Amino acid sequence: MDSGDKQMRKLMAFTLPLAVFLLLLGLVSLLRKIGGAFWLASPEYWVYPAQTIFCGALLPWFRREYELRTPTRILFTFGVALVVFGLWIAPQAFFGFAPRLDGFNPEIFSGQPVAYWATIVFRFLRLVIVVPLIEEIFWRGFLLRYLIDEKFYAVPVGAFSGFSFLVVTVGFGLAHSRRDWIAALITGALYNCIAYRTKSLTSCVVAHAVTNFLLGLWIMKTRQWGFW
Repeated sequence: MDSGDKQMRKLMAFTLPLAVFLLLLGLVSLLRKIGGAFWLASPEYWVYPAQTIFCGALLPWFRREYELRTPTRILFTFGVALVVFGLWIAPQAFFGFAPRLDGFNPEIFSGQPVAYWATIVFRFLRLVIVVPLIEEIFWRGFLLRYLIDEKFYAVPVGAFSGFSFLVVTVGFGLAHSRRDWIAALITGALYNCIAYRTKSLTSCVVAHAVTNFLLGLWIMKTRQWGFW
């Protein structure tokens, strides 16, 4: 494989999973505008599982391209994950903000046990495995390094550049919904710090997964579906 082919495969490996994820997310907005039957008016109940399946399949396909080695500085990684979790739930849990009750509610299938539990399982697979992998592979694995050198795969994970730190922090924050911008911006900065401190993309994925797992449990406990 020549250098051009290598660079293209690396580029696809680090960007295509998130691109497919966002494309399917855009399909949700499009179908909602069309409306009609339940599966068109509420397409997230089948598009989100589709994201889990399609994006999840791309990850092992490109697995050899990722530097997902043993995580390092586990206590630091888990500590940041807990701080980020607290940051996201703080407005409602500690400061009396209105609960976020509207959103992806699996209880719509409460009378259908198979559909209910399938929805929960796919939602947690998406939240805890697929999203942390595709987002960290893109933001910390690709863009944080690409903004230092277009041959990003030659740049060590965790290499620092003020410009790349700023762009990735802002980009990660603005990629979330407007009401989550403040929390997402701080989260982006903290996950960047994990990359700098641990020099491990796996540690970034672990932190993101732990945060999302705790958030998922909190959502199920409080029924604040708007956090999905």
